[in-house]
Amino acid sequence: MKEIIAHIKTIEHGFKHIIEAGDSILKNQTQNHFALSIKLLDDESYQVRMLATYMLGQLSIMHPEALKLLETRVAEDPNWRVQEMLAKAFDHYCSIKGYEQSLPKIKIWLADPNPNVKRAVIEGLRIWTGRPYFREHPKVAIHLISAHRSEDSEYLRKSVGNALRDIGKKHPAEVSEELSTWNLEDKKAFFTYRLAKGK
Repeated sequence: MKEIIAHIKTIEHGFKHIIEAGDSILKNQTQNHFALSIKLLDDESYQVRMLATYMLGQLSIMHPEALKLLETRVAEDPNWRVQEMLAKAFDHYCSIKGYEQSLPKIKIWLADPNPNVKRAVIEGLRIWTGRPYFREHPKVAIHLISAHRSEDSEYLRKSVGNALRDIGKKHPAEVSEELSTWNLEDKKAFFTYRLAKGK
């Protein structure tokens, strides 16, 4: 364990080494993985907190308390890399549970007051229409994402605009139809609109 932690602290970029470390730890059935994840969240190193976040994502299907920690404590982490791992963790949860079956939880996270929680959904499920269910129901994805076009958080609006731009590559008519309904006098919505149009 000490060797794994020491190794990931030496690497500043990427996710592969974090995922490999997490998978290695999770293979050890003698450990309490949930308790270990909580302990790792206290580490000063963002790499170790990324590891904890990855592990909680892997545990989230069987342990609702792991998903709750992602939604609350991890979402408060100030490091953007940890937030990127949170997005991956939430997508893992949805993938295993099933995207259609995850819709109630997706909507709960999208209604959270913390923009990091909302962004975890929008970033995690990108490209949404490459995912089961949303592939066949692109308008559902477009509607869920577009509802956040005027958020106060520019960080979140960038995610919204970029996600819509990506979806528009496969579903240009549906995205254009949605964008045509926006009030572009709203400066925040216009900011998102320009990103969605790729301008």
